[in-house]
This record gives sequence, C-alpha cells and structure tokens, in this order.
Amino acid sequence: MLKEVLSISGKPGLYKLIKYGKNIVIVESLGDHKRVPAHSRDKIISLGDVAIYTTGDDVPLGQVFEAIYKKYEGKTVSPDTYKTNEALEKFFEGVLPDFDKDRVYFNDIKKVIMWYNILVNAGYTTFLEEEKKDEEVEKAEEKKEDEK
Repeated sequence: MLKEVLSISGKPGLYKLIKYGKNIVIVESLGDHKRVPAHSRDKIISLGDVAIYTTGDDVPLGQVFEAIYKKYEGKTVSPDTYKTNEALEKFFEGVLPDFDKDRVYFNDIKKVIMWYNILVNAGYTTFLEEEKKDEEVEKAEEKKEDEK
C-alpha cells in the first residue's frame, strides 16, 4: 500500500502512483486529486522504502504509521501540539520508544506527522503490506508445526 504513495522533492504533499511512462511517472495528489507528471530528474521516494532509525533494527514507516493510528484512534495528529523539540521527542517516544535520537532529527518527526495526517485525511486506514502479514502468519504456523 505504501509502495504506491510517493514523496517528490520540490512538490508539497504526497502522491499516489497512477502510471509509468518512458521518462515520467503520472501521479495524483492525495490532497486535491490533481494528476501531474513527475520527471526522471525529480527525486521520488516511495514511502514503502522509508524506515526509521532505532537503537536496534530499522523500523519500516508503515509500522510507525500503524502505531500512531492506534494511539490516536484513527484521528489526525495536531501539529500545533508539537511545536517544541521536547514535545516532538516525547510524541515520538510514545510511538516508537527505541528510536535513535542521534539519527532521527526533529524535522524527520515533523515530516512523519505531516505524512500521517495526509494519509489519514485521504482515507488510508492500514499502513502495513498485506504480504508481510501473510508471511508472518505462515512463519507462526510453521513454528507451531515444528513444536509438535
């Protein structure tokens, strides 16, 4: 799901991938639903490829969004509440307690809040890939069979 949601440098907001072209990608804004081309020279990042640094393994952005979604019961997060660096750090500790404070900057936290709000306003309610859930279920079932 997040693989099709893109961030494009120089363009505000998030975009949904519509179609690939030869040297362009057609995307649709999640805010106003306008379709625009994104050229090969633009820096395009899929949110499915983004991860947050932690003191252990990096955590995919989808898991962070799921944690925020559960904590705030599917509602948007008011960015006005988190204007100070201390408030941003406390917010992120509540969502991802073991995030790496040396490598995750306050601007990164602000961007996560902004992206989360855009996705929720666009109607997204799940942020994890179904395939990964299926793989986890299969691994759990295999583990149970091995224990027998």
